[in-house]
Amino acid sequence: MKLSFVIPCYNEEDNVELIHDKISETFKKVKYDYELIFINDGSKDKTIINLRKLVKKSKQNIKVVDFSKNFGKEAAIYAGLKESTGELVSLIDADMQQDPKYVLEMVEFLDANEEYDSVAMYQDKRREGKVLSFFKKSFYKLINKISDTKFTSNASDFRTLRRNMVDAILSVKEYYRFSKGIFSWVGFNTKYMPYQVLDRATGTTKWSFKKLFKYALDGIISFTTAPLKMATYVGLFSSFCSIVYLVVVIIQKLCFGIDIPGYATIITLILFLGGLQLFSLGIIGEYIARTYIEVKERPIYIAREVISNRSK
Repeated sequence: MKLSFVIPCYNEEDNVELIHDKISETFKKVKYDYELIFINDGSKDKTIINLRKLVKKSKQNIKVVDFSKNFGKEAAIYAGLKESTGELVSLIDADMQQDPKYVLEMVEFLDANEEYDSVAMYQDKRREGKVLSFFKKSFYKLINKISDTKFTSNASDFRTLRRNMVDAILSVKEYYRFSKGIFSWVGFNTKYMPYQVLDRATGTTKWSFKKLFKYALDGIISFTTAPLKMATYVGLFSSFCSIVYLVVVIIQKLCFGIDIPGYATIITLILFLGGLQLFSLGIIGEYIARTYIEVKERPIYIAREVISNRSK
């Protein structure tokens, strides 16, 4: 098999056939075999029903991995990579915002440039609000300063990987997955190419600001221990300030006869230091909680069923 498409789906009942037809139209003239791997990530609509129909009527090589519940896009990507058999693997969303023509370009580039192991697409012009764009830029600036793993700004999960890189990614079996970081962490030579995002064919985006914030937090915790160090620095700084303030109070009392500040100052200091302690404990708690989940060695996903129209 030359190429595998990995297509995560969550409530994309109206788009799965559209993306199938678009890929078929784009790749109708190629002379190599390819397969479409749909991952139904616990959809609440008729996505799995439409995928079953697609498997029965399609002439393409199709495999559907039906999750037992919603495990998230990161788990869907991992499952798709695991089920893929192609020499090259392309990750593409089911919402029709990523044109399959770019996959054709990525494949052609990798065929012509053996020194590269993957091609990642990035948005040349982002089609989103200024506020969201600001937070995304800020995230990349922050994580590149505090993490040893370097992230390319605006790079998406829309990319094509050689089999050796796919195998390397699959060897990273951590439960809390942040694919953008894993893609960078495993290394390999990556070519970054611009692309234009299209409008969704149907439906609405599944990524709210809250989910994006949580996703960014996952990336920071997964690829740097800087927050733990920050808690230490904050503690040292607050201790230093307390010592300085103590010296100031003693000097005021002994040299100037000024009364030592009373109730209001004490309460303010207690609340301030208590807040710093709780903040630090919260950071430590995030890392401990993730360690607790990791040592359980729960599976990244559970497949209720795997459907295919081709025998292995």
